[in-house]
Amino acid sequence: MRRHEFLTALGVSAGTVIFAPFLTSCSKSSTMDTTPPPVVGGTVDFTLDLSLPANSALNSNGGSFISDKGVIVARTSAGAYVAVASACTHQGFTLAFDNPGNQFHCANHGSNFAVTGAVINGPATNALKTYNTTLTGTNLRIFS
Repeated sequence: MRRHEFLTALGVSAGTVIFAPFLTSCSKSSTMDTTPPPVVGGTVDFTLDLSLPANSALNSNGGSFISDKGVIVARTSAGAYVAVASACTHQGFTLAFDNPGNQFHCANHGSNFAVTGAVINGPATNALKTYNTTLTGTNLRIFS
């Protein structure tokens, strides 16, 4: 084998090794997760068992929980359960419940929302989607 043939073969082999993962990542696969992400502000219906450690923050006034359904559930300082879409309506960043202020807060740009979902201050201009809550025993149902 001549030097030119060797270098050409080496280049093709190296290119195959480098680019093969990119080519296969574009192919259809039965192992791909086709589950759509949660629809923020969409229809929801789920129940949280407040006796479970994962949900224990909701057993105290001021506690909150962010679900994988795109909802933040909070227990107000008065003990009422409220649920709103967890994404800020300004740019979609995840909200946190501000216990002393009894409001939802976006740390990225400073928007604040009342427990009713109404905008207290911007830059957000749209209210949050709110959800109903019903407590039966230790089961808290969140639904639209």
